[in-house]
Amino acid sequence: MATRRALIIGGSVGGLFAAHMLGRIGWEVDVFERAGEDLASRGAGIGTHPALHEVMRLLWLAFDDTLSVATRTYVCWDNSDRLIHEVHLQRKMSAWAPVYRTLRDNLRGPRYHRGMECIDVRSEAGSATARFADGSQARGDLLIAADGLRSAVRARLLPELQPAYAGYVAWRALMRESKAVRAARDILERDFLFCVPEGSLALCYAVPARDGDLRVGHRDYNCAWYRSADEAQLAELCTDTSGKCHGTSIPPPLIRPEVVADFRRSARAELASPMAVVVTRGDQPFFQAIYDLASPRLVFGRVALLGDAAFVARPHVGAGVTKAALDATCLATAIVGHGGDLDAALARYGSERQRFGDWIVGRGRDLGASIGMRPGGRARLDREELDRRAAAAVSAYAANADELSRLAVDGNIPGSV
Repeated sequence: MATRRALIIGGSVGGLFAAHMLGRIGWEVDVFERAGEDLASRGAGIGTHPALHEVMRLLWLAFDDTLSVATRTYVCWDNSDRLIHEVHLQRKMSAWAPVYRTLRDNLRGPRYHRGMECIDVRSEAGSATARFADGSQARGDLLIAADGLRSAVRARLLPELQPAYAGYVAWRALMRESKAVRAARDILERDFLFCVPEGSLALCYAVPARDGDLRVGHRDYNCAWYRSADEAQLAELCTDTSGKCHGTSIPPPLIRPEVVADFRRSARAELASPMAVVVTRGDQPFFQAIYDLASPRLVFGRVALLGDAAFVARPHVGAGVTKAALDATCLATAIVGHGGDLDAALARYGSERQRFGDWIVGRGRDLGASIGMRPGGRARLDREELDRRAAAAVSAYAANADELSRLAVDGNIPGSV
Protein backbone atom coordinates (compact mmCIF):
# COMPACT_ATOMS: atom_id res chain seq x y z
CA MET A 1 0.00 0.00 0.00
CA ALA A 2 1.30 3.45 -0.91
CA THR A 3 2.30 5.72 1.96
CA ARG A 4 -0.56 7.97 2.94
CA ARG A 5 -0.14 11.70 3.33
CA ALA A 6 -1.69 14.05 5.88
CA LEU A 7 -1.89 17.82 5.64
CA ILE A 8 -1.99 19.49 9.05
CA ILE A 9 -3.15 23.09 9.15
CA GLY A 10 -1.73 24.67 12.30
CA GLY A 11 1.72 24.11 13.74
CA SER A 12 1.01 24.70 17.40
CA VAL A 13 0.63 21.99 20.04
CA GLY A 14 -2.43 20.28 18.54
CA GLY A 15 -0.90 20.09 15.09
CA LEU A 16 2.38 18.84 16.49
CA PHE A 17 0.70 16.06 18.46
CA ALA A 18 -1.12 14.99 15.29
CA ALA A 19 2.12 15.09 13.29
CA HIS A 20 3.94 12.93 15.83
CA MET A 21 1.11 10.41 16.07
CA LEU A 22 0.60 10.03 12.33
CA GLY A 23 4.32 9.93 11.66
CA ARG A 24 4.57 7.16 14.22
CA ILE A 25 2.13 4.97 12.27
CA GLY A 26 3.96 5.50 8.99
CA TRP A 27 2.19 8.44 7.41
CA GLU A 28 3.90 11.17 5.43
CA VAL A 29 3.03 14.45 7.13
CA ASP A 30 3.24 18.12 6.19
CA VAL A 31 2.51 20.79 8.81
CA PHE A 32 1.51 24.27 7.63
CA GLU A 33 1.77 27.09 10.17
CA ARG A 34 0.42 30.56 9.41
CA ALA A 35 2.95 32.42 11.60
CA GLY A 36 6.34 33.06 10.12
CA GLU A 37 8.14 33.11 13.46
CA ASP A 38 8.77 30.38 16.01
CA LEU A 39 5.87 29.98 18.46
CA ALA A 40 7.90 29.15 21.58
CA SER A 41 7.47 32.64 23.07
CA ARG A 42 3.69 32.27 23.22
CA GLY A 43 1.46 30.77 25.89
CA ALA A 44 1.51 30.78 29.67
CA GLY A 45 1.26 28.30 32.54
CA ILE A 46 -0.65 25.06 32.04
CA GLY A 47 -1.85 22.21 34.20
CA THR A 48 -0.81 18.70 33.27
CA HIS A 49 -2.56 15.39 33.82
CA PRO A 50 -1.46 11.74 33.75
CA ALA A 51 -3.19 11.36 30.38
CA LEU A 52 -0.85 13.96 28.88
CA HIS A 53 2.18 12.31 30.43
CA GLU A 54 1.08 8.98 28.98
CA VAL A 55 0.72 10.37 25.47
CA MET A 56 4.21 11.89 25.71
CA ARG A 57 5.52 8.52 26.87
CA LEU A 58 3.93 6.81 23.86
CA LEU A 59 5.81 9.25 21.65
CA TRP A 60 9.09 8.57 23.48
CA LEU A 61 9.20 12.16 24.67
CA ALA A 62 10.19 12.88 28.24
CA PHE A 63 7.57 14.55 30.37
CA ASP A 64 8.73 14.24 33.92
CA ASP A 65 10.35 16.53 36.43
CA THR A 66 12.34 18.07 33.57
CA LEU A 67 9.21 19.79 32.25
CA SER A 68 7.03 20.42 35.28
CA VAL A 69 6.86 21.76 38.80
CA ALA A 70 5.10 19.76 41.50
CA THR A 71 2.59 21.36 43.85
CA ARG A 72 1.26 19.49 46.85
CA THR A 73 -1.87 21.33 48.03
CA TYR A 74 -4.63 23.59 46.77
CA VAL A 75 -4.91 26.45 49.26
CA CYS A 76 -7.33 29.36 49.23
CA TRP A 77 -6.54 32.66 50.96
CA ASP A 78 -8.48 35.88 51.13
CA ASN A 79 -7.00 39.34 50.59
CA SER A 80 -5.80 39.45 54.19
CA ASP A 81 -3.89 36.18 53.69
CA ARG A 82 -6.34 34.27 55.87
CA LEU A 83 -6.58 30.57 55.03
CA ILE A 84 -10.12 29.71 53.93
CA HIS A 85 -9.82 26.22 52.53
CA GLU A 86 -7.27 23.63 51.49
CA VAL A 87 -7.33 20.37 49.56
CA HIS A 88 -4.36 18.04 49.54
CA LEU A 89 -3.85 17.24 45.88
CA GLN A 90 -0.54 16.83 44.13
CA ARG A 91 -0.31 18.39 40.67
CA LYS A 92 2.41 18.87 38.10
CA MET A 93 2.29 22.34 36.62
CA SER A 94 4.12 23.28 33.49
CA ALA A 95 4.16 25.99 30.85
CA TRP A 96 3.04 25.99 27.26
CA ALA A 97 6.48 26.84 25.85
CA PRO A 98 8.44 23.78 27.07
CA VAL A 99 5.69 21.43 25.89
CA TYR A 100 5.64 23.10 22.47
CA ARG A 101 9.44 23.11 22.30
CA THR A 102 9.70 19.41 23.15
CA LEU A 103 7.21 18.52 20.43
CA ARG A 104 8.71 20.88 17.86
CA ASP A 105 12.38 19.99 18.46
CA ASN A 106 11.69 16.26 18.21
CA LEU A 107 9.66 16.46 15.00
CA ARG A 108 11.94 14.48 12.73
CA GLY A 109 10.10 13.07 9.74
CA PRO A 110 7.22 15.49 9.08
CA ARG A 111 7.91 18.66 7.13
CA TYR A 112 7.11 21.91 8.93
CA HIS A 113 6.27 24.93 6.77
CA ARG A 114 6.11 28.41 8.34
CA GLY A 115 4.35 31.43 6.90
CA MET A 116 1.68 29.33 5.18
CA GLU A 117 -1.80 30.79 5.59
CA CYS A 118 -4.56 28.39 4.59
CA ILE A 119 -7.41 30.22 2.86
CA ASP A 120 -9.51 27.33 1.56
CA VAL A 121 -9.94 23.58 1.83
CA ARG A 122 -11.73 21.07 -0.35
CA SER A 123 -12.64 17.46 0.34
CA GLU A 124 -13.01 15.10 -2.58
CA ALA A 125 -13.48 11.35 -2.88
CA GLY A 126 -10.45 9.88 -1.16
CA SER A 127 -8.47 13.11 -0.73
CA ALA A 128 -8.39 16.68 0.58
CA THR A 129 -6.77 19.80 -0.80
CA ALA A 130 -5.56 22.95 0.95
CA ARG A 131 -5.07 26.27 -0.83
CA PHE A 132 -2.72 28.89 0.62
CA ALA A 133 -2.47 32.66 0.46
CA ASP A 134 0.70 32.50 -1.64
CA GLY A 135 -1.24 30.72 -4.39
CA SER A 136 0.16 27.25 -3.73
CA GLN A 137 -1.86 24.12 -3.05
CA ALA A 138 -1.24 20.82 -1.30
CA ARG A 139 -3.14 17.55 -1.53
CA GLY A 140 -3.28 14.59 0.81
CA ASP A 141 -5.37 11.63 1.86
CA LEU A 142 -6.42 13.54 4.99
CA LEU A 143 -6.46 17.17 6.11
CA ILE A 144 -6.41 17.92 9.83
CA ALA A 145 -7.51 21.37 10.96
CA ALA A 146 -5.53 22.18 14.10
CA ASP A 147 -5.52 25.94 13.63
CA GLY A 148 -7.06 26.96 16.92
CA LEU A 149 -9.94 29.01 18.24
CA ARG A 150 -10.16 31.20 15.12
CA SER A 151 -9.72 28.26 12.76
CA ALA A 152 -9.79 29.31 9.12
CA VAL A 153 -10.66 25.76 8.12
CA ARG A 154 -13.62 25.55 10.50
CA ALA A 155 -14.83 28.93 9.27
CA ARG A 156 -15.03 27.48 5.75
CA LEU A 157 -16.84 24.36 6.89
CA LEU A 158 -19.09 25.81 9.60
CA PRO A 159 -19.37 29.53 8.76
CA GLU A 160 -22.31 30.02 11.11
CA LEU A 161 -20.41 28.73 14.15
CA GLN A 162 -18.72 31.46 16.20
CA PRO A 163 -16.89 31.31 19.55
CA ALA A 164 -19.16 32.46 22.40
CA TYR A 165 -17.76 35.15 24.69
CA ALA A 166 -18.03 34.10 28.33
CA GLY A 167 -18.36 37.64 29.69
CA TYR A 168 -14.98 37.82 31.38
CA VAL A 169 -11.26 37.99 30.68
CA ALA A 170 -8.23 36.23 32.12
CA TRP A 171 -5.53 38.62 33.22
CA ARG A 172 -2.16 36.88 33.33
CA ALA A 173 1.12 37.82 34.96
CA LEU A 174 4.47 36.09 35.09
CA MET A 175 7.33 36.84 37.48
CA ARG A 176 10.72 35.33 38.04
CA GLU A 177 10.81 33.48 41.34
CA SER A 178 14.01 35.29 42.33
CA LYS A 179 12.11 38.60 42.44
CA ALA A 180 9.54 37.36 44.96
CA VAL A 181 9.66 38.33 48.61
CA ARG A 182 10.25 35.54 51.11
CA ALA A 183 6.61 35.50 52.28
CA ALA A 184 5.40 34.88 48.73
CA ARG A 185 7.99 32.18 48.09
CA ASP A 186 7.05 30.36 51.30
CA ILE A 187 3.65 29.50 49.80
CA LEU A 188 4.28 29.49 46.05
CA GLU A 189 7.35 27.26 46.23
CA ARG A 190 5.14 24.31 47.07
CA ASP A 191 1.40 25.06 46.84
CA PHE A 192 -1.25 26.01 44.27
CA LEU A 193 -2.77 29.22 45.61
CA PHE A 194 -6.35 30.39 45.00
CA CYS A 195 -8.09 33.63 45.86
CA VAL A 196 -11.81 34.16 45.21
CA PRO A 197 -12.81 37.82 45.48
CA GLU A 198 -16.49 38.46 44.99
CA GLY A 199 -17.38 37.87 41.34
CA SER A 200 -13.90 36.77 40.25
CA LEU A 201 -11.35 34.00 40.64
CA ALA A 202 -7.54 34.08 40.79
CA LEU A 203 -4.92 31.36 40.98
CA CYS A 204 -1.15 31.31 41.15
CA TYR A 205 1.53 28.61 40.97
CA ALA A 206 5.14 27.94 40.03
CA VAL A 207 6.05 26.89 36.49
CA PRO A 208 9.31 26.17 34.68
CA ALA A 209 11.26 29.32 33.86
CA ARG A 210 11.11 30.60 30.32
CA ASP A 211 14.57 29.15 29.74
CA GLY A 212 13.46 25.81 31.22
CA ASP A 213 15.20 26.20 34.58
CA LEU A 214 13.49 24.17 37.30
CA ARG A 215 15.73 24.94 40.26
CA VAL A 216 13.92 26.40 43.24
CA GLY A 217 14.55 30.12 43.17
CA HIS A 218 15.07 30.16 39.40
CA ARG A 219 11.57 29.27 38.16
CA ASP A 220 8.64 31.54 37.27
CA TYR A 221 5.42 32.25 39.09
CA ASN A 222 2.28 32.34 36.95
CA CYS A 223 -0.86 34.17 38.04
CA ALA A 224 -4.25 34.14 36.27
CA TRP A 225 -7.12 36.32 37.45
CA TYR A 226 -10.56 35.91 35.85
CA ARG A 227 -12.48 39.20 35.97
CA SER A 228 -15.81 40.11 34.46
CA ALA A 229 -15.96 42.47 31.47
CA ASP A 230 -19.00 42.96 29.30
CA GLU A 231 -18.53 43.54 25.58
CA ALA A 232 -18.30 47.31 25.96
CA GLN A 233 -15.72 46.97 28.72
CA LEU A 234 -13.76 44.46 26.63
CA ALA A 235 -13.67 46.92 23.74
CA GLU A 236 -12.38 49.60 26.11
CA LEU A 237 -9.66 47.27 27.39
CA CYS A 238 -8.64 46.57 23.79
CA THR A 239 -8.31 50.27 22.87
CA ASP A 240 -4.77 51.65 22.66
CA THR A 241 -3.45 55.12 23.49
CA SER A 242 -4.28 56.39 19.99
CA GLY A 243 -7.94 55.47 20.43
CA LYS A 244 -7.79 52.49 18.09
CA CYS A 245 -9.81 49.48 19.22
CA HIS A 246 -8.15 46.19 18.31
CA GLY A 247 -11.34 44.18 18.49
CA THR A 248 -11.43 41.48 21.17
CA SER A 249 -7.67 41.22 21.78
CA ILE A 250 -4.74 43.60 21.88
CA PRO A 251 -0.97 43.02 21.77
CA PRO A 252 0.35 43.35 25.36
CA PRO A 253 2.71 46.27 24.56
CA LEU A 254 -0.30 48.30 23.34
CA ILE A 255 -2.37 47.95 26.51
CA ARG A 256 -2.79 51.46 27.88
CA PRO A 257 -0.58 52.22 30.92
CA GLU A 258 -3.57 53.39 32.94
CA VAL A 259 -5.31 50.03 32.34
CA VAL A 260 -2.27 48.17 33.68
CA ALA A 261 -1.97 50.57 36.62
CA ASP A 262 -5.64 50.12 37.54
CA PHE A 263 -5.29 46.33 37.32
CA ARG A 264 -2.30 46.38 39.63
CA ARG A 265 -4.12 48.61 42.13
CA SER A 266 -7.01 46.14 42.13
CA ALA A 267 -4.59 43.29 42.75
CA ARG A 268 -3.13 44.98 45.81
CA ALA A 269 -6.61 45.55 47.20
CA GLU A 270 -8.37 42.29 46.35
CA LEU A 271 -5.83 39.48 46.06
CA ALA A 272 -3.79 37.50 48.56
CA SER A 273 -0.41 39.18 48.94
CA PRO A 274 1.67 36.49 47.11
CA MET A 275 -0.53 36.96 44.04
CA ALA A 276 -0.35 40.74 44.33
CA VAL A 277 3.44 40.46 44.37
CA VAL A 278 3.42 38.53 41.09
CA VAL A 279 1.06 41.05 39.46
CA THR A 280 2.87 44.17 40.67
CA ARG A 281 6.53 43.08 40.48
CA GLY A 282 6.41 40.79 37.49
CA ASP A 283 6.38 41.36 33.75
CA GLN A 284 3.66 43.56 32.32
CA PRO A 285 0.36 41.71 32.76
CA PHE A 286 -1.78 40.99 29.74
CA PHE A 287 -5.27 39.63 29.24
CA GLN A 288 -7.25 37.37 26.96
CA ALA A 289 -10.99 37.26 26.44
CA ILE A 290 -12.48 33.92 27.44
CA TYR A 291 -14.54 32.02 24.91
CA ASP A 292 -15.99 28.59 24.52
CA LEU A 293 -16.93 26.74 21.38
CA ALA A 294 -18.41 23.34 20.57
CA SER A 295 -18.46 22.14 16.98
CA PRO A 296 -21.59 20.13 16.08
CA ARG A 297 -19.47 17.77 13.98
CA LEU A 298 -15.76 17.10 13.51
CA VAL A 299 -15.45 15.25 10.21
CA PHE A 300 -16.24 16.60 6.75
CA GLY A 301 -15.28 13.95 4.23
CA ARG A 302 -11.49 13.80 4.43
CA VAL A 303 -11.19 16.89 6.64
CA ALA A 304 -11.13 16.51 10.44
CA LEU A 305 -11.14 19.17 13.16
CA LEU A 306 -8.76 18.68 16.09
CA GLY A 307 -7.85 20.51 19.30
CA ASP A 308 -9.13 24.06 19.72
CA ALA A 309 -10.36 24.11 16.13
CA ALA A 310 -13.00 21.61 17.26
CA PHE A 311 -13.73 22.50 20.89
CA VAL A 312 -12.59 25.29 23.15
CA ALA A 313 -13.20 24.82 26.86
CA ARG A 314 -12.65 27.66 29.29
CA PRO A 315 -9.18 27.52 30.88
CA HIS A 316 -10.56 26.47 34.29
CA VAL A 317 -10.57 22.86 33.10
CA GLY A 318 -6.80 23.08 32.68
CA ALA A 319 -6.79 20.48 29.92
CA GLY A 320 -6.43 22.23 26.57
CA VAL A 321 -3.04 20.67 25.85
CA THR A 322 -4.16 17.32 27.27
CA LYS A 323 -7.26 17.35 25.06
CA ALA A 324 -5.17 18.06 21.95
CA ALA A 325 -2.93 15.12 22.83
CA LEU A 326 -5.95 12.86 23.33
CA ASP A 327 -7.51 13.99 20.05
CA ALA A 328 -4.36 13.10 18.12
CA THR A 329 -4.05 9.77 19.91
CA CYS A 330 -7.67 8.87 19.19
CA LEU A 331 -7.25 9.71 15.50
CA ALA A 332 -4.14 7.58 15.08
CA THR A 333 -5.65 4.72 17.06
CA ALA A 334 -8.80 4.77 14.93
CA ILE A 335 -6.75 4.70 11.72
CA VAL A 336 -4.75 1.71 12.91
CA GLY A 337 -7.86 -0.05 14.22
CA HIS A 338 -9.72 0.23 10.92
CA GLY A 339 -6.85 -0.90 8.72
CA GLY A 340 -7.16 0.67 5.29
CA ASP A 341 -10.67 2.04 5.81
CA LEU A 342 -9.89 5.70 6.49
CA ASP A 343 -13.52 6.81 6.27
CA ALA A 344 -14.55 4.35 8.98
CA ALA A 345 -11.62 5.53 11.10
CA LEU A 346 -12.70 9.14 10.76
CA ALA A 347 -16.27 8.24 11.69
CA ARG A 348 -15.00 6.62 14.88
CA TYR A 349 -12.78 9.59 15.66
CA GLY A 350 -15.65 12.01 15.14
CA SER A 351 -17.99 10.08 17.40
CA GLU A 352 -15.54 9.55 20.26
CA ARG A 353 -14.11 13.07 20.33
CA GLN A 354 -17.54 14.66 19.96
CA ARG A 355 -18.60 13.13 23.26
CA PHE A 356 -15.44 14.20 25.05
CA GLY A 357 -15.49 17.68 23.53
CA ASP A 358 -19.09 18.32 24.57
CA TRP A 359 -18.25 17.15 28.09
CA ILE A 360 -15.15 19.31 28.51
CA VAL A 361 -16.86 22.47 27.21
CA GLY A 362 -19.71 21.89 29.65
CA ARG A 363 -17.26 21.36 32.49
CA GLY A 364 -15.53 24.66 31.69
CA ARG A 365 -18.86 26.49 31.76
CA ASP A 366 -19.69 24.96 35.12
CA LEU A 367 -16.36 25.96 36.67
CA GLY A 368 -16.66 29.51 35.38
CA ALA A 369 -20.34 30.01 36.14
CA SER A 370 -19.80 32.14 39.26
CA ILE A 371 -17.39 34.63 37.67
CA GLY A 372 -19.08 38.00 37.31
CA MET A 373 -22.02 36.96 39.47
CA ARG A 374 -22.85 39.47 42.20
CA PRO A 375 -25.91 39.83 44.42
CA GLY A 376 -28.67 42.12 43.20
CA GLY A 377 -28.74 45.76 44.22
CA ARG A 378 -25.85 47.29 46.14
CA ALA A 379 -25.61 44.61 48.82
CA ARG A 380 -22.37 42.71 49.15
CA LEU A 381 -21.96 39.18 50.36
CA ASP A 382 -20.98 38.67 53.97
CA ARG A 383 -17.72 36.99 54.91
CA GLU A 384 -19.30 33.64 55.70
CA GLU A 385 -20.94 33.42 52.26
CA LEU A 386 -17.74 34.54 50.53
CA ASP A 387 -15.82 31.84 52.37
CA ARG A 388 -18.39 29.23 51.39
CA ARG A 389 -18.20 30.20 47.73
CA ALA A 390 -14.42 30.26 47.80
CA ALA A 391 -14.24 26.78 49.34
CA ALA A 392 -16.73 25.46 46.79
CA ALA A 393 -14.70 26.89 43.90
CA VAL A 394 -11.46 25.32 45.09
CA SER A 395 -13.16 21.98 45.76
CA ALA A 396 -14.64 22.03 42.25
CA TYR A 397 -11.21 22.66 40.74
CA ALA A 398 -9.77 19.79 42.76
CA ALA A 399 -12.57 17.42 41.74
CA ASN A 400 -12.04 18.36 38.09
CA ALA A 401 -8.30 17.69 38.31
CA ASP A 402 -8.97 14.35 39.99
CA GLU A 403 -11.47 13.31 37.30
CA LEU A 404 -9.13 14.25 34.47
CA SER A 405 -6.34 12.35 36.18
CA ARG A 406 -8.41 9.18 35.86
CA LEU A 407 -8.47 9.40 32.05
CA ALA A 408 -5.29 7.38 31.71
CA VAL A 409 -6.69 4.46 33.68
CA ASP A 410 -10.25 4.49 32.29
CA GLY A 411 -9.36 3.27 28.83
CA ASN A 412 -9.20 6.65 27.12
CA ILE A 413 -5.48 6.28 26.47
CA PRO A 414 -4.51 3.14 24.56
CA GLY A 415 -1.39 1.31 25.57
CA SER A 416 -0.04 1.42 22.03
CA VAL A 417 -0.76 2.87 18.65
